[in-house]
Amino acid sequence: MIRINLLPHREARRKELKSQFYSLMMLAGLVGAAVVILVGFVFSTQLSAQTERNAFITQENLELDKKIKEVANLKQEIDALKARQQAVEDLQGDRNQPVYMMNELVRLAPEGLYLTVIEQKGQRIAIKGYAQSHSVVGLFVTELSGSPWMSKPEIIQNKAVGLGQGRDAKRVIEFDLSVDIRRPRELEAAASAAEAGAVKKNPADAKSP
Repeated sequence: MIRINLLPHREARRKELKSQFYSLMMLAGLVGAAVVILVGFVFSTQLSAQTERNAFITQENLELDKKIKEVANLKQEIDALKARQQAVEDLQGDRNQPVYMMNELVRLAPEGLYLTVIEQKGQRIAIKGYAQSHSVVGLFVTELSGSPWMSKPEIIQNKAVGLGQGRDAKRVIEFDLSVDIRRPRELEAAASAAEAGAVKKNPADAKSP
């Protein structure tokens, strides 16, 4: 005997599959939403952390800028104090300059030279006088060039004139020159540089006891 199932099993099967499909779609949607929310939360956390790091770096940069300004201001103050200290030392050293200058001029002036004017303006000295000949003036300039206290001598005027009247009149050379005078600290710096150059040139001598 042949049995025929007249129940709508195919339609029931389709409904079951459709129901499963919708369930899967809903589950996939929930999973997708959860993933999106989780990824968004992770990104938000990372963004917040990066924002905090950026804010920290910005604050540290501001603090560093303040410290740099403070260091710059401190350096300016130190430079100003050094300049004042140097000015005081120069004033103390310059008080003895006239003594050094007169000693040097007495020591360097050759025979046949007569000085009439010695005037100091800052670190420049104006010298006027008479000499027996041009060679005496040249010798005086050479001596000034070799002096540790003097530098850059310059002849402004050098001419023959008559000095005196009648039989006592003499023909002499009237000269006018200027020369720089060095400060004590300049002499110390020059001596230190010369010593350093000598040590560098002969290192073996510097190491020997």
